[in-house]
Amino acid sequence: MKVLVVGGGAREHAICDAVCRSKNGELYSVMKNLNPGIKTMTVDYLQEKETNVSQVVEYAKKQNIDMVIIGPEAPLEAGIVNELNKNGISACSPTKEAARIETDKEWMRNLLKKHGIPGQLRCEAFTDINKAKKFIEDLNAEVAIKPIGLTGGKGVRVSGDHFNGLDEAMEYVKEVINKEIGGSAKVLIEEKAVGEEFTLQAFSDGSTILPLHAVQDHKRLLPGDYGPNTGGMGSYSCDDGLLPFLTRDEYEESAAILQKIIESLDKEGCPYIGPVYGQFMLTVDGIKVIEINARFGDPEAMNVLPVLETDFVELCDAMINRTLSSKKIQLKKKSTVCKYVVPEGYGVKSIVGAKILVDEEGINSTGSRLFYASVNKENNYVSTTSSRSLAVVGISDSLSSAENICEQALNHVEGDHIFIRHDIGTSELVEKRVKHMNNVRGI
Repeated sequence: MKVLVVGGGAREHAICDAVCRSKNGELYSVMKNLNPGIKTMTVDYLQEKETNVSQVVEYAKKQNIDMVIIGPEAPLEAGIVNELNKNGISACSPTKEAARIETDKEWMRNLLKKHGIPGQLRCEAFTDINKAKKFIEDLNAEVAIKPIGLTGGKGVRVSGDHFNGLDEAMEYVKEVINKEIGGSAKVLIEEKAVGEEFTLQAFSDGSTILPLHAVQDHKRLLPGDYGPNTGGMGSYSCDDGLLPFLTRDEYEESAAILQKIIESLDKEGCPYIGPVYGQFMLTVDGIKVIEINARFGDPEAMNVLPVLETDFVELCDAMINRTLSSKKIQLKKKSTVCKYVVPEGYGVKSIVGAKILVDEEGINSTGSRLFYASVNKENNYVSTTSSRSLAVVGISDSLSSAENICEQALNHVEGDHIFIRHDIGTSELVEKRVKHMNNVRGI
């Protein structure tokens, strides 16, 4: 089966790797940035913007592609799946209408309200600055402020983390509305949820979901959860599919919420096909929905896809044909730790063009996996762009062992102008999260 993966980041490198491990997959790629890892795996590729829908569709037709998987969110918002379907090409990704659960945060919140889905937060969208101010005052400025549209995972600001008090909150509200951050002169304000955040990814055929291992991402740039928000500095998962602060019942509760969201989309006439993930907050009042994303997570995909034993292309085919209920997912009982290598200055102003020496054989010798992100390949090295450069994933029986293996692998990556958040997956940081959740619970 000819499979086209659209996107050139580390998430897409992990998707391509899963396609190539399948007994049914013949890989093709469309990517804006020429990912050196994906390039070596493909039968053929087109270097093109992923949002250039007409060019992607024409390439898929030319190559007689059987199935398309869209990695990033921007092409989904551009309606790429709709156009592929019009041309008789199947896609294991949501239509523009179904993808609104990510691309329009106000629409997502209204969907939850309409269908009475658990895990809701008090929230409201505003175009009027004075009305927004009154709402924030009513919540004692304990809020999260979000642009309505896409911001690459960097647009959300939360009280206590990014601002303090009403005046600072209003500065960002005015900025979002006046500068139309996220593509709209509108802002979504939500009550702040207190607890531990985690990701649950799943496969969906529009009516059935098959959930994967829970993952915890680390958005903040600096160790100890300091610094600006980023697209994600790394993540970890555990061999039992849970997290050190997350019980089986709480996992099931989040999966049930995700299932109800998929059912509600079906009722709205826009069935959701493809990978989906929920960003949840575990609070003293149970699971709360922070956001829903219409794709695999980045970096979270790199925690789950390498340990997926079930044939990935067969699962994608089952999602497209709405036969997922006949499938079972097999995942290795392994823990994973993913750490991103990013250019110095990332999150503020990245150093572009810095050399990174990557010893692929050395990384592989540790049992880790390497996934390239946004780099340019030149001779025996890669060079940085303004975005994340590459991800290394340690895989082992325990979390501490996976973290150790990841660090061993990172010794085979060298550069004068790179940065790594080394505390991800360490026992010290994990214990800090567990203690925090115990405090929230009053234990």
